[in-house]
Amino acid sequence: MSKSFFQKYLSFFLSGSIILFLVILYFTHSPFQESVKEAWEVLLSEDRDRIKDYVKQFGIWGPLAIVVFIVLQMFLIIFPSWLPIIVGVLAYGFWIGVLINLIGIGLASTIGYYIGKKFKNVFVSDKKYEKMKFWIENYSFGTVVLFRVSPFFSTDAISFIAGIFRMNYKKFMLATYSGMIPLTLAVGYFSTDIDKLENGLYWVGGAGAVLYAIYVYIDYHKRRKKNAKQ
Repeated sequence: MSKSFFQKYLSFFLSGSIILFLVILYFTHSPFQESVKEAWEVLLSEDRDRIKDYVKQFGIWGPLAIVVFIVLQMFLIIFPSWLPIIVGVLAYGFWIGVLINLIGIGLASTIGYYIGKKFKNVFVSDKKYEKMKFWIENYSFGTVVLFRVSPFFSTDAISFIAGIFRMNYKKFMLATYSGMIPLTLAVGYFSTDIDKLENGLYWVGGAGAVLYAIYVYIDYHKRRKKNAKQ
């Protein structure tokens, strides 16, 4: 293999090596495995006081731990995207908790976007890109917002996809925060009743998906008719 090949895919090798290391560490190092299990159990317990105490034990490193957790969510898809928001708000109060999560979301989205961008030549040829160009230019912003605000869509997958299809980074981040800011504020505000929150998010996400699909359908056919007349 040429040197250029390794330079081109260096980020993949590094990312894969880190993930592989963590997996091996989990199955071979008992203290690390116990720490992961404890974090898993506490964060999914829905016990407000227990979650708050667990995060507070990290002291000044607590906010950083939440940010790292948000970044790791790109690979730990079993955790719901709104869980770190609740953890941050419970541990540090509404506004600080929201701010911590928005910083984490920005960092995770950026990492996911540039990982996807590195994959663009692997999954998307110039010919395929030209076929997708219409959708990217006209509907990518709304698609990202929808993915960010809907709890049943993979918020991390959209970061990879945006990078793969070469969506403008500034446009991608604006769409990301357009979806995540209202979602983060809503989750933080209603975090006292997780069951009610989950139901509300699914209703909002479902309604948003249906309305956006209708909008895309109508707009797409309008554009086709307009182009046909020209």
